[in-house]
Amino acid sequence: MKRYALEVGNLDGLVFLIGLIMIGPAVVFAIIGAILSGNKKPKAAKVFYILAGVYLLISFGTCGFLAGGF
Repeated sequence: MKRYALEVGNLDGLVFLIGLIMIGPAVVFAIIGAILSGNKKPKAAKVFYILAGVYLLISFGTCGFLAGGF
């Protein structure tokens, strides 16, 4: 059986990497926000919570739409 250059095998690692890119930074922003709210800095914590929410909104909205193939 001859294999061509465009054939792909198992893409589980690639799917995991894309999911990590979509969720990872938002989780990091939320953790930083939780640390800052524990250190009595509510304004900075609120900024990081908003950043996490906006990142999730964009990553699941636009990028999720493109990754879904619609």
